[in-house]
Amino acid sequence: MGYALPLFLGFITSSVGIIPPGLINMTAAKVSLNEGRTRALVFAAGATLVILIQTLVAVLFARYIDNNPQIVILLREVGLAIFLILTIYFFWWANRPKPVKEVEKLHSKKSRFFLGMLLSALNFFPIPFYVFVSVTLATYNWFFFDKPFIYTFVMGSGLGAFAAFYCYIAFFKTMENKSKFLLKNMNYIIGTITALVSILSLINILEFYYG
Repeated sequence: MGYALPLFLGFITSSVGIIPPGLINMTAAKVSLNEGRTRALVFAAGATLVILIQTLVAVLFARYIDNNPQIVILLREVGLAIFLILTIYFFWWANRPKPVKEVEKLHSKKSRFFLGMLLSALNFFPIPFYVFVSVTLATYNWFFFDKPFIYTFVMGSGLGAFAAFYCYIAFFKTMENKSKFLLKNMNYIIGTITALVSILSLINILEFYYG
C-alpha cells in the first residue's frame, strides 16, 4: 500500500491531464496514422520523459513551499480563482468548441523521440499543475513529501502520461467517427472537473481560516 497510493495518484492525475485533446496527444495520433504505431510510441516516449522531469521539478518545488503555510494558502487561493475562471469559461463561453485543427503533416524523418521531447518541453502547464495537485493532496494527507513517495508518484505520472498517449495512438482511428460527440461535450466534462476542484479548494481554504 505504501507504493500503491503514490503510483495510483500519479497515474490518475497525469492521465486525466493529458486525455483532453491537445497538440501533443493529437500529434501522437497523427504520427501513428501517417508513419505507424512504432514511431508514434517513440514520439510518446520522448514526450513522457519530459513530463517525468517536469513532474519531479514541480513536486520538489511544492515540497519547499509546503513548509510555509502562508505560501500554501496563497497558492490555494490563486488556484481557486483559476479553476473558477476555467469553470465559467468551459460552461458558458466555450459551448461550441471548434473542431481540433489537423496537425500539419510531418515531413522530417528525424527521430520522433526528440520531436516528442520538444513539443512536451514547450508545454509549461504540467509544472504549476503538479505543484497545485501535490500541495492540495498533502492537505488531505494523501501526499507525503518524502523521497520514496515522490519518486513513486513521478513514476506513476509517467505511466499515466504514456497510457494516455497510447490510447490516442491505438484507438484514435477507430474513435475518429465518434470524436464529434467527445469534442462537443469535452468542455462540459472539463468544466465539471474544474468545478469539483474549485469546491474542494474553497472548503480547504475555509477550513484554514475558520477551522
